[in-house]
Amino acid sequence: MTPRLTRRSALWGAGGAALATGLAACAPPNTGDANSRPTIPPADGKVHLTYWAWLKDLQKVADVFNDSQDRIHVDATWIPGGNTGGYAKILSAIAAGGGPDIMQIELRQIPEFALAGSLVNLTRYDFEATADLYDPGALTQAQVGENTWGIPQDTGPVAMFYNREVLEGEMGLKPPATWDEFYETAGAVREQGATLMTLDPSDGSHPIAWVMQSGARWFQTEDDGWIVNMTDDASMRVAEFWDRILAEKLVGTGYGAMSTPWNAAAGEDKVLSSISGSWSDALIATVPNGEGRWAVAPMPTWPDGYASGGHGGSAAAISVNSEHPAEALEFCTWMCTDPAGIDAMIEFSGIGWSPAKDYIGEVREQPSEFYSGQNYNEDVIKPMADGQNLDWTWAPLMQRAQAIIGDGMTRAVTGEVPLADMFADAQKEIVEIMQTMGLNAEEAR
Repeated sequence: MTPRLTRRSALWGAGGAALATGLAACAPPNTGDANSRPTIPPADGKVHLTYWAWLKDLQKVADVFNDSQDRIHVDATWIPGGNTGGYAKILSAIAAGGGPDIMQIELRQIPEFALAGSLVNLTRYDFEATADLYDPGALTQAQVGENTWGIPQDTGPVAMFYNREVLEGEMGLKPPATWDEFYETAGAVREQGATLMTLDPSDGSHPIAWVMQSGARWFQTEDDGWIVNMTDDASMRVAEFWDRILAEKLVGTGYGAMSTPWNAAAGEDKVLSSISGSWSDALIATVPNGEGRWAVAPMPTWPDGYASGGHGGSAAAISVNSEHPAEALEFCTWMCTDPAGIDAMIEFSGIGWSPAKDYIGEVREQPSEFYSGQNYNEDVIKPMADGQNLDWTWAPLMQRAQAIIGDGMTRAVTGEVPLADMFADAQKEIVEIMQTMGLNAEEAR
């Protein structure tokens, strides 16, 4: 099947070799124009596939698949998390002509790896035949234009995890439904001697999730280039809101959620919530004395924004060096859409939110003892997943961009540079980096 060329796919020609700038210490693959070669037909006999990932016990997931048939066998190999060595290992292996058939990549990194020439364009292997099996909020994060470069493996729709017993029972407050209510609630909690939530200001993933929900589209394509717009109305209201929160010290900024000090403070009822990805549920369930006292609520909203932002998530991508991309896609489709695959990933690997459109996992259909007997996955997380910003596009430098935003947040906490100015400064810096990568990029006018 011939891939459809789009404005966005035409942007990728000049920047492949220069991508080493965006993936520091990673060798850029030297695969040639692999996605213009003829597609590889399915094999006649048995096929052996390798899968590199940092998910724990992924071999147990693969074994469920291996035991279900005798045509395709998958072996999983654990590697460090992407930014702690995994990405360098993957790209070095691909550059040398080897590497795995399948590799785990964060959703936000897909454009960067595709630009490097590392990934099979799945549209060439009739991915559209199974595209309807995936949650649209997950699938759009694995696409560039009309081409799909990875199979969504798990996502992180954002919700609010909170100490119900203290917030509602002792303080008489409700979880805030809107950001205006969040401001009022944070002040009321502080007056009663606690903190509603804390942030690690160096973590740029939180502002990105906030603006996604607000309706921002930081990276867009126009004609033959990228338009970077980080100062639109949706972004500015987020910046101005959090500038006010930080100036009045309504949230803590000494440590992030799920860290060791946060866990201790949450166990002592000093920090009452975290607004974070759905995968936070398992980490927050380790809060001392938390069982039966915590609950989950929707992310606070803007009047004209979206239900939720995205916070984390990864994909299973197929290497351009794979000799069996059709079989690799078959396995990944099973793993990420078949109930047996999803249940196995939840049981053995503890994945985030299911990428399938119609199945969240059997265990997630049940009430939770820790979260006050609440059936929170169906009642809260699913609506958060269904209500995401489908117009958001990742750009091919998100590792750098997130670090820039994190640095800016750190300065905003001290009052050195307000977030509204930081977004404008970051926009300029990101455009300059993209241009250095060989991409046609400019700031929005």
